[in-house]
Amino acid sequence: MSWPIASRRALACVALALVLASTSAPAQDDGERDEPLRSDAPAEAATQAASSESVPAADDEAAPRRSLFDSGVTTLEAGANGAYRIEVRAPKRLRDLLVRHLDLARFREQPDISPIEIGRLVAAAPAQARALLEPQGYFNAKVSVQRDEAAGGTPPTVRVQVDPGPSARVGRVQLEMQGAFAQGMEAGDDGLRRRWQLLQSRWSLGSGTPFSQSAWNAAKNALVTSLRARGYASAGITGSGAQVDAERNQVRLSVIVDSGPLYRLGAVRIEGLERTPEQTARNLLPFAPGAAYSERLLLDYQEALQKSGLYEGVAVELDLDVQQAERATVMVRLREHTTQSAQVSIGYSSNTGARIGLEHTHRRVFGRDLVATSRLELGRLEREVSLDLLTYPLEHGYRNLLALKADYLDAGGAITQTQRLRVGRTRDTENIDRLYYLEFNRTTVKTANARLADRALLGNYQWVRRDVNNLVFPTRGLILGIQAGGGAAYDADNERGPFARLVLQATAYQPLGAGWLGQARAEVAQVIKRPSLGVPDSLLFRAGGDDSVRGYGYRTLGPVRDGAVVGGPVLATGSVEVMRRFSDDSPRWRNWYGALFVDAGNAAVSWNEFDPAIGYGVGVRWRSPIGPLRVDLAYGEKVGALRLHVSVGVTFR
Repeated sequence: MSWPIASRRALACVALALVLASTSAPAQDDGERDEPLRSDAPAEAATQAASSESVPAADDEAAPRRSLFDSGVTTLEAGANGAYRIEVRAPKRLRDLLVRHLDLARFREQPDISPIEIGRLVAAAPAQARALLEPQGYFNAKVSVQRDEAAGGTPPTVRVQVDPGPSARVGRVQLEMQGAFAQGMEAGDDGLRRRWQLLQSRWSLGSGTPFSQSAWNAAKNALVTSLRARGYASAGITGSGAQVDAERNQVRLSVIVDSGPLYRLGAVRIEGLERTPEQTARNLLPFAPGAAYSERLLLDYQEALQKSGLYEGVAVELDLDVQQAERATVMVRLREHTTQSAQVSIGYSSNTGARIGLEHTHRRVFGRDLVATSRLELGRLEREVSLDLLTYPLEHGYRNLLALKADYLDAGGAITQTQRLRVGRTRDTENIDRLYYLEFNRTTVKTANARLADRALLGNYQWVRRDVNNLVFPTRGLILGIQAGGGAAYDADNERGPFARLVLQATAYQPLGAGWLGQARAEVAQVIKRPSLGVPDSLLFRAGGDDSVRGYGYRTLGPVRDGAVVGGPVLATGSVEVMRRFSDDSPRWRNWYGALFVDAGNAAVSWNEFDPAIGYGVGVRWRSPIGPLRVDLAYGEKVGALRLHVSVGVTFR
């Protein structure tokens, strides 16, 4: 099918604009860490303002791109009441620092400043500028300041000229370990020796690297944080020095770190509970008494408590009393959720249109350790009502569930109504969610000429693993999902028989370099059964929509019966997408991205009849607090038309 010329031109223009906008932005790596290092080491040098700056070193690869059209001068006008104007000439990465912190820049707007005071500021500026540059690794900067008077009552101009000289490099690095860690190495512990070698290899300020105060502090913090995260919770820097050889532009570094004792986890003390049993919180413990301390274990426990839905506030800390290091107390402070809560939601999806929802949660049903959640969602094309009963966490974090759900969907020319009853068990951990259940399913599909109702009883296992750097906006990592089950079906023609169902899903995120991010998604599924046996349509598969094949309507790809799209026993979909941030420097555009994508896939009666539908287009992403907002303009080849897709959040099915 040919593409209309107007649509083709519109899509080409949007794609060209996105590419041009993205290539004008500086390169960056979006595989960024999501949790900053703790700043436990004291700052050691010049002024606090200068040491807190994060100014790239002279050989920063991004700097030439940022300064390609830079005039090399920043001018601060005097303003209506200003005493003088300033011109600062320096490399861009340092000029911004000087403009923010030089007294000459800060006091230029004071109308009552005297010529004598201006002279004092001019005389003091070279020394102040050098003091600002030294923490950035420039110890031989040449700074000149000139004051030029102007005629006709115009404010004078103060010109600051800066030649930073070469950036100092790290020379010799000496790292020394003390405390229980060192004693263990001396006693012949090969594991500790290998770990110390690994910590030394990860030291970020190696010989020959550019020196700056911020990098120096970050390297020490990283060393201490690594020790604290893996057993040595009271580790700290007991001595450090950065000896500058200005003539050779070298800095010799020395660090002495005391590991302190190796901590082991002892008693767990829980505070703040009124209604929920203490044992519920203990059932979520990911460790046994006597386990070696690691920061990850406490974070896992804190996250498990938060995910339980029972506590509004959670804090898990270790008692750092060195005298009790062998059986350190874990302190857990909890603030319970209210017994009942309700929320109203209004939303829109290009899949199913506008919708309104109501959700009510009762966290102590009938005075028992049960959580009941009821939901009602009403939309033009999709409606749903459900009730979930979930026990409080049991031993090892498992929870029993009972779920009732009825939904209505009008898509692809067919009206599908499903009623489900589930009884099962679930367990959610930091990276892995598991769900086992037995389900009774009754689904009715109404087309133009028929109304068929199929039933099934099946057992199912659902497993999802998330290894990504950020759950809200992943840019690196992998998500895997598996669903496997089977049971017996009883179709509308009174035929009975067994069937099996398997779904495999994977989504990968990877920085591609030069500021580009890549995402690839794949899904393969099949229901294995006799060709003549009918299985409930909600257990079969359709494709199309925001998280499937863009360019097509929601669940409008699949086998056609009586002119309507119905579920098929086989499905395969895939997607490849690249995106790039509009700008690294502008706060307004830092969370906006442009995207290019290609989707393909379909559902069918069999693999012999499988015919993938192709969709491709451009989009815009916004990194919102609740997940990525995606707006995509996609062209579906099979339908020969453009379609707008809007969605929010990351889907973990």
